[in-house]
Amino acid sequence: MKKAIIIGATSGIGRALAVELHRRGYVVGATGRRMGKLLELEDELHHRIHIQQMDVTELKKSREHLQSLIKNMDGMDIIILNAGISNYQGASGWDTEKHVIDVNVTGFSSLANFSFTYFEEQRHGHIVGISSIASLFGHGLSAVYNASKTFVSIYLQGYRQKANHSSANITVTDIKPGFVQSEMIRGMKGLFWVSNTDKSARQIANAIDKKKNHAYITRRWRLVAWLIKLTPNWFFDRM
Repeated sequence: MKKAIIIGATSGIGRALAVELHRRGYVVGATGRRMGKLLELEDELHHRIHIQQMDVTELKKSREHLQSLIKNMDGMDIIILNAGISNYQGASGWDTEKHVIDVNVTGFSSLANFSFTYFEEQRHGHIVGISSIASLFGHGLSAVYNASKTFVSIYLQGYRQKANHSSANITVTDIKPGFVQSEMIRGMKGLFWVSNTDKSARQIANAIDKKKNHAYITRRWRLVAWLIKLTPNWFFDRM
């Protein structure tokens, strides 16, 4: 029975993925800042669920909390690094941008690093990072968010290379969602191909089970990624 820990499981993709993996027979570990939401998830799933309150910006504590959760679950086979925030709601200034970096970059890389070391010692494991289609381009209204997701993708690519040169059997998967119904996009206008969380969770779980290197969620966003990669820089400079 596989054991998966989801960092950031109180809402959106993370919560839906916890439910989906549990349905597939996984033992699930769920973390998040909001203990009330974690207790609701625990009450819904009843068994094969372990919860741990965690703030990824508290670097030392978050690593200790992850270690404690692994101990309570008697191991970890998969970690899904889903915790992330955006500044899409129009907030600006250094304090806002720093907070996005603290969560999406520093908090993410701290736990990814911890997990890679753990899996090397264990001799096997699977790191899954949730980046974004936004990682493929810069955008003036969300520059720090897009840049942080680019960091996630490149970091995962580098760790995949490290895994390929390791004697341990470690898989690294980059998940690039498009628009998914969540608190992050609430109130945003002009969105298209917005997927519900259940469908997104099923496709992410399929990618995890197949140990893919990367996956677009939903799959049609692969077409958008292809178009973005063909678009000249001057187009984005004028957005």
